[in-house]
Amino acid sequence: MSTVTATDPGPGLRALLRRPAYRRLWLARTISQVGDVAQFTTLGLLLIALTDSGLGVAGAVLAEIAPVLLLAPLAGSLVDRLPRVRVMVAADLVRVALAATLALWHDGPGMAYAVAFGLSAGQVFFSPAAQSLLPTVVDDEELVAANSGIWTAAVVAQIATAPVAALLAVDVGFGPAFAVNAVSFALSAVVLRSLPEPDRPRPVSVSSPFAHAREALAALTRIPLLKALAAGQFLAALSAGATSALLVVLAQERLGGGEGFGVLIACIGIGAALGPLLLLRRIRDPRRPLFVFGPYAVRGVVDLVLAAVTGLPLAAAALVVYGLSTSTGAVTFSSLVQSRVPDELRGRAFAGFDVLWQTGRLLSLLGGGLLADAVGIQAVYLLGGLLLVAAAAVGAVGARAG
Repeated sequence: MSTVTATDPGPGLRALLRRPAYRRLWLARTISQVGDVAQFTTLGLLLIALTDSGLGVAGAVLAEIAPVLLLAPLAGSLVDRLPRVRVMVAADLVRVALAATLALWHDGPGMAYAVAFGLSAGQVFFSPAAQSLLPTVVDDEELVAANSGIWTAAVVAQIATAPVAALLAVDVGFGPAFAVNAVSFALSAVVLRSLPEPDRPRPVSVSSPFAHAREALAALTRIPLLKALAAGQFLAALSAGATSALLVVLAQERLGGGEGFGVLIACIGIGAALGPLLLLRRIRDPRRPLFVFGPYAVRGVVDLVLAAVTGLPLAAAALVVYGLSTSTGAVTFSSLVQSRVPDELRGRAFAGFDVLWQTGRLLSLLGGGLLADAVGIQAVYLLGGLLLVAAAAVGAVGARAG
């Protein structure tokens, strides 16, 4: 495959979307993201109505994280051994059944938590399969553009879907809202069914859950660069879990209350949508560790700014930068892993990263809540900023040593 030179602008998203295989994968992932956002939004509203408790809503977050910790090693192993398109279709069909179940029976929180667990489990299999499949659909030098297209569509879908899903749930009812969600997963499965895939499955010979977990960890330690990426991502997760969840507290106490929170969320979305577009225009080949670890440092500085300021305009501008660096970092991270990790290890590598991210996120949520109550919300953002700067430094040193 060819490489991108300093004068070559690289492939464009429009050109990629003209290719049936990429277009189908892009469309399926966008539709699936619509379903995920609709589910998360509607489920939160349902649990507030059923439990009238913030703790009740937090239970849905735990139901989302638990399947990753329990099933990601198995998912990564199967993704590397089974046809990835079939794994994605099967995950979508399971989520159709679960969302349809919740559309019919949603009178108790127990059912809501069970379905949230099942839907997250489906995503655990869908996501590494989709990320591992992309390098077989586009050429190596097209990965950044391909990931940018998928990321931007996901962000736009999130911005557009969340308010529509909330309006549907409140004005029409939870049943129809969950039914629409089920339809979205069905559409994704239909789009994926005819997506071609190279012949590469291998027999599934590992049966022990512990063996699957060891395979996922081994995939991250086999390549030196992955060790650096894993260390940086875990430190970043220790920061982002708390700072993301507690942004509403920061807004309430220091940045204008509920109205300020809405502005801050919108600014993150704007930055996240613009990031991949600017990345493609300004940087010829961002698949270098600098463009993964650099955004950690930028986000760390933003968290330190948020810990210090009390004015909404400056905080909003900082969060545009935060969203921009988050999206560019995510695109370059996925592209770097896809280009450096052999096909037979990709599923396990992505699954290993998922486990690290969700473990760090869970620890961050628990620790951040305690820290905010004991010391104050500023301490959460100060520590979060320092952790992100540390993630950038540790990752950069590790990548250079590898």
